[in-house]
Amino acid sequence: MPEIAGDLFALLMIAALLAGFIDSIAGGGGLITVPSLVLAGADPVTALATNKVQGIFAPISAAAAYARQGLVDLRTQWPMAMASFLASIGGALCVTLLPVDTLRLGLPVLLIGIALFFAFKPGLDDLDRARRMAPLLFGATLVPFVGFYDGLLGPGAGSFYMLGFILLAGQGVLKATAHSKLLNAASNLGGLLTFAVIAEPWWIVGLAMGASQVVGAQLGARLAVGRGARLIKPFLVVVSTGMALRLIWDLI
Repeated sequence: MPEIAGDLFALLMIAALLAGFIDSIAGGGGLITVPSLVLAGADPVTALATNKVQGIFAPISAAAAYARQGLVDLRTQWPMAMASFLASIGGALCVTLLPVDTLRLGLPVLLIGIALFFAFKPGLDDLDRARRMAPLLFGATLVPFVGFYDGLLGPGAGSFYMLGFILLAGQGVLKATAHSKLLNAASNLGGLLTFAVIAEPWWIVGLAMGASQVVGAQLGARLAVGRGARLIKPFLVVVSTGMALRLIWDLI
């Protein structure tokens, strides 16, 4: 790892704190931390690898905070977490094989679609609804698909998990947010283990940023538990739109 000036290191810590806060509520923190790492001098692959080091802390911390409030059902969710973990390993291994740049073209459209859904869909609250898909089918289809994507690219994976829990698993917004953090933690772990082998993360920087992520995630999760869908819905709209605009800017 090269020497990083103190001011750049401080900025990375602040970026991680903000990313952890955002990630614990709506996902998308990687669109703050990855560009920050590139600006600090990391090449794109090293930035992705280091982002996985620090990025695992926010969803784990947020999932623990939600679990303490009784919002995470580990009995039904651990098989889905395992599916997400294994799929993300496959996604990370395919980083050099699949047309990642082509896949990025469609991502802004999906994120804008998520923003519009949460902005205009009536009746979205913290109450559970009827399931449209059995848990086994949900865990065998959407979960590994998003997990693979998280290992391959990553931005918006938490939002995709959340949308699936709401639309297909029939969960309320707050519970869907909690479970999406658990699966996001699992897919981040799979990506981290893979990138640790195929790349060279900045471990010290990543772990330091991870500490900031924990603080931000705890603050965000506590705020989300207190306000539920009233906070999560508008926050998700803003973050999804911001992610889409950021990706469009990168493409341009």
